[in-house]
Amino acid sequence: MVDRRQANILPARNLGRNGPTVSAIGYGAMGITEYYGSDTTNDAVKTIRHAHEIGVTFFDTAELYGWGHNERVVGEALAPVRDDVVIATKFGWTRDYGYNSRPEHIREVLDNSLRFLGVEHVDVLYQHRVDPDVPIEDVAGTVKELIEAGKVGHFGLSEAGPATIRRAHAVQPVAMLQTEYSIFERDVEALFPVLRELGIGFVPYAPLGRGFLTGTAKPADQYDKSDMRSFDPRWQPGAFEKNVEAVRQLEALANERGAKVSQLALAWLLAQGDDIVPIPGTRSIARLEENVGAVHLKLSDDDLRRIEEILPSGGFGARYPDAVMPDWT
Repeated sequence: MVDRRQANILPARNLGRNGPTVSAIGYGAMGITEYYGSDTTNDAVKTIRHAHEIGVTFFDTAELYGWGHNERVVGEALAPVRDDVVIATKFGWTRDYGYNSRPEHIREVLDNSLRFLGVEHVDVLYQHRVDPDVPIEDVAGTVKELIEAGKVGHFGLSEAGPATIRRAHAVQPVAMLQTEYSIFERDVEALFPVLRELGIGFVPYAPLGRGFLTGTAKPADQYDKSDMRSFDPRWQPGAFEKNVEAVRQLEALANERGAKVSQLALAWLLAQGDDIVPIPGTRSIARLEENVGAVHLKLSDDDLRRIEEILPSGGFGARYPDAVMPDWT
């Protein structure tokens, strides 16, 4: 039985050979302000502080998430425990959803992030998306300078492919890669040999399939237009029904183990390697406690085999519309 009220000591994991040591499950803050509809019922600061109270030490935000709003909330929530946590943020987007990783822009974004977060340095600075117009060597070199200046602790990449990872790593060691990964989304497994060769940790975002793996999914037309699930391909007719059936089967397995399907999904991720730290996000304290409780669910070889039989290659439908699918090079 998985008790969501477990003691507030979580197992620690190292994010790669050169990265930070963090709780085995982190907290992704994106959804507290963006992309999942409006929220007028919950105190995000309270939720983030509760995450730390129950053992979470790794918190993820970005400039893109509200252009400072999300970082301000995260900074306010974590100010009393700043020295006890690892804070990651990101650069690389423009307000019209183009890319900009020019060195001067990286420095500008970081200075803004430090101000929004209310900190003197960030522990991890990711390039949010690879900029095809700026050599990755220039990006890595700029972050290297910021690390040497004491403004940044570690360099991360997001949605980057093997060639980009190798080129960046040759200039400034990459501590971690962040990319979507869950029982529903498996493509990134092709990059694991490169990450492990180079000693790079892995941070799965959307580890619960954007909420599908909580067992609460509704058809796309039942979400507000501000909610990305209203246009996510996995929620569209045809794919939606197949995904619902897969989750039903996963729920049956989770019930046998006395767990929630979300806990099964997170435990599956943790079983894929000790260098993996998922960052589920939620506005709900009850859901937060369920997520953290997944560290206490140990899956057997038979459990892993049954999950593979239910979804051998991931969920049905693409993870993004074609127009915004990241290009791994």
